[in-house]
Amino acid sequence: MVERDVGLKEISKENFFETLKKFERPWGANYLAMYSSLWDGYTKDPDLMMIPADDHLAHRGDGVFDTMRCVNGCIYQLQRHLRRLERSANSIGIKLPLSTEELTGLVVEVTKKTGEKDCIIRVTVSRGPGGFSTNPYECFGPQLYINVIKYNPPPSYFYTKGVSLITSKYPQKDPLFANIKSCNYLLNVLMKKEALDNSADYSIGVDRDGYITEGSTENIIVFTKENELFFPPFDTVLTGTTAYRIKELAENLVSQSVLKEVSERKIHKDVVYEAKEVFLTGTSINIVPVSTYDGRKISDGMPGELFQRLRIMLENDMVNNKDLLTPVFD
Repeated sequence: MVERDVGLKEISKENFFETLKKFERPWGANYLAMYSSLWDGYTKDPDLMMIPADDHLAHRGDGVFDTMRCVNGCIYQLQRHLRRLERSANSIGIKLPLSTEELTGLVVEVTKKTGEKDCIIRVTVSRGPGGFSTNPYECFGPQLYINVIKYNPPPSYFYTKGVSLITSKYPQKDPLFANIKSCNYLLNVLMKKEALDNSADYSIGVDRDGYITEGSTENIIVFTKENELFFPPFDTVLTGTTAYRIKELAENLVSQSVLKEVSERKIHKDVVYEAKEVFLTGTSINIVPVSTYDGRKISDGMPGELFQRLRIMLENDMVNNKDLLTPVFD
């Protein structure tokens, strides 16, 4: 066989940045800053926001992460997010490279460097670089990556008209893995893809017995015609930080006789079809009403009174609850 020279260019340290400049990366406009423990420093240049190919995070999804919001210059529920990050890391045998106090200071400092008061912060802990096998002990050691990203709010119709929801065809995660916020999100990606491919906003998981679980990155809440507010049990799905806070806020409505009950319970998808209101929650969306599920209208297909009440309660909490706010700017 005659070998042919296909003109493959060799990239070296000397020509790397020159080559990098030739490729346009419009999505990089959303990337504000990144910290890497490999550098022990930060960058505001999106072209430098990289991790090694041999980090187990890249080739095995071997790492954990958590995502939080900075709202009006304060990070909302930072400590709760970091506690969940630590639980996820411990679950797969990774020790956080910093104490919670040190990590808090670092997250605040990196966010402050961007000058942005409204943004998304993603904190990732990887198994680390050191090989391409599945052996976790080949890695050099856990690494920390912090990315600060522009907050682009969802379309306004999410809140004025509601979102469409379909049942996912994909099998759901075992509860053990559902409660680990790992970087292996292939199932989550496929769920989001199937929603968009079917002209829906979101898809929701259903277990073998027909009980709903969770969305690609969202928790679901069901408000029944009996004025009961139900959450799928948090021991079977990821304990969403936003969902859990809404549960705490909603419990105050029981004493006001707005709600009869707030509880975690298995919810069959048939109950969702007949619900009074249905909501999705998450860090980037807060709380949004569901207008249709599998093509069926939820009630009259428009956002209801409880949605409006819970939305106001959550938004007030995000800017006024000093116990859950970590200031970034002096």
